[in-house]
Amino acid sequence: MSNISNKERESIHGLWSSRLTFILAVTGSAIGLGNIWKFPYVAGANGGGAFVLVYLICILVIGFPIMVSEILIGRKGRRNPITSMHLLGKEETGSQYWKVVGFIGLFAGFLILSYYSVIAGWTLHYFILSLTGGFTELDTDQANLLFSELTSSISTQAIFHTLFMVITIMIIARGIKNGLEKAVKFMMPALLFIMVILLIYSITQGDFARGVDFLLKPDFSKITAASILAAMGQAFFSLSLGMGCIVMYGAYLPKNESIVKTSLTIIFCDTLIALLAGLVIFPIVFDNNLAPTDGPGLIFLTLPLAFSDITGGMLFGSLFFILLGFAAITSAISLLEPSVAWMIETQNIKRSTSAIIIGSVIWLLGFLTILSFNDLSDFTFWKGTLFDNFDYLASNILLPISGLLFTIFASWFMTKSSSRSELSDVSPTTYVIWRFLARVVAPIGVIIIFLNAINIL
Repeated sequence: MSNISNKERESIHGLWSSRLTFILAVTGSAIGLGNIWKFPYVAGANGGGAFVLVYLICILVIGFPIMVSEILIGRKGRRNPITSMHLLGKEETGSQYWKVVGFIGLFAGFLILSYYSVIAGWTLHYFILSLTGGFTELDTDQANLLFSELTSSISTQAIFHTLFMVITIMIIARGIKNGLEKAVKFMMPALLFIMVILLIYSITQGDFARGVDFLLKPDFSKITAASILAAMGQAFFSLSLGMGCIVMYGAYLPKNESIVKTSLTIIFCDTLIALLAGLVIFPIVFDNNLAPTDGPGLIFLTLPLAFSDITGGMLFGSLFFILLGFAAITSAISLLEPSVAWMIETQNIKRSTSAIIIGSVIWLLGFLTILSFNDLSDFTFWKGTLFDNFDYLASNILLPISGLLFTIFASWFMTKSSSRSELSDVSPTTYVIWRFLARVVAPIGVIIIFLNAINIL
């Protein structure tokens, strides 16, 4: 087995300036559209409260040990996911082929960002609509028409998809301190503030009792193999697991920061925002006689109705959709950073050029998602449209495989002394709990649900 030198242990991209910044960055990566756009409609399509219960269990017994494992690998390797797994694989097992795990994670993040950017572009379009009074005296039919006009227009989606990717590339090009840190320090507190304002509106103006009942009261008859699979996929998507993001951000975490405490804080914040988003959206859904199973367009059908009715709706609508865009950006930069870091480290290309090259390829791939909502909407196979397939492949197959292998490596193949040195601040009992969850519980859960995803179970 080879040993990684101290110089190889240093991150060439710099470190987070504080634990709070790291928490904001990872929480920003986790929150984004995964909670505010995707969580409500996935919960709605899978039985509401029953889904939420399964989701919370998945977060604790699967999400937590995998997140700790990914941060641990990132901080130990101090490189992009592929190189970190290459170096640690050689050091811990004598094999360099563990880098394939890093590649799967990188590819998953790459694929997700291609369609994520299109959805994020919708939020920018709705920001403009709100700013120009487009939500004034809106009814349900008009809200549906607005969304239909957007998804049927290739040019409108292309403009805002392009704008979003340009912003993301510019932030990544500026680096850790001047790009990532400055972005998350401003965007995350602002988003939370607007979410609380909207929650107050939802309580006072929406059908809040019915929304709470739907989101938090489990109907166990709704728990199916499909809903369990969806819950685990959402747990991975929401926490940014298996995408290489957490490994990459872990590479920038100072040695003296607690991985376990930080992970628990991130999971708490992430889950809180997901539930908050549901409590904002579902009361509005029911108050306006919309279906909670309206799919990817749910948030774009419900919130414009709220803003058309609320006092100061133009202001709050504009703020919400631009901050939803900001939240999307905090996720997008975490998806782009691993690929850019890989190019910098392996091809010796400067950061700005790497960001433009990688970002441009992702931007081009995004047009397949745009077309899946209009010209290619009839081109369906496997799980549906191109967008449906991208989302299913990433969320339910690539992320579980990548997250599972990261965790198996950290808990089974890294020596106990190696993993313990990264978790030296926690008690022996806490370490044993993490190791048991990472070695046994999380892998079994992921394998069972993955086999179901590929129709073996």
